Amino acid sequence: MHTWCVYSDFDKASKAAADFLAAKIEEGLHQRGVCHVILPGGNTPARCLSYLTDRDLAWSRVHWYLGDERCYPAGHAERNDVMLDKNLWSRIPVTNVHRIQAELGAEEAARIYRELILGIDFFDVAFLGMGEDGHTASLFPKNEALQDSRTVIPVYGSPKMPAERVSLSITTLKNAQCRMVLTAGSAKADIIRRIKNAESLPINCIGDITWFTDEEAVPVISP
Repeated sequence: MHTWCVYSDFDKASKAAADFLAAKIEEGLHQRGVCHVILPGGNTPARCLSYLTDRDLAWSRVHWYLGDERCYPAGHAERNDVMLDKNLWSRIPVTNVHRIQAELGAEEAARIYRELILGIDFFDVAFLGMGEDGHTASLFPKNEALQDSRTVIPVYGSPKMPAERVSLSITTLKNAQCRMVLTAGSAKADIIRRIKNAESLPINCIGDITWFTDEEAVPVISP
């Protein structure tokens, strides 16, 4: 069951998401001594991640993974790891960063990442994004990648550039201890209505989610 946390503006939603993420990281560290966190790409999480860098966490025991990566050359401005470098990894003292080598191509990069996460029983937190079509990570509606149950999968024929990507699968995201999404703006209001109506969308196939949104995205809170 989704949990909706709605705030008056995007900044408040971003700060609340950062507080939630920090608490989940601390919980994982307390319980297991190490924490494995999946991070999103795009521009929406940048402010939240900046708030997270202000927290006093045991950074050396937190491991970071990408929910997906775009098959561009390393360092390309549109890669997800470039945004994460700028807003999080370059701003904390110790980073255990596990990048997807998408520059090698979708198939090979997915194979390497599957081997890398093989020993992880589950991720503590899957912090995800969500598109206006209901996609999350690089799991797009009606794409054949939705049927691939391997932990990390190649994605072809993406409706958004680039066409080739690498993504954690629905299976992997469902197995995470906790899932959260930060989204905002009136452009997301229609897809959120469809999500609340339990439409069969990729974002509705990964289990319960704690949502952080502004009032433009969720103008009326459903009971």
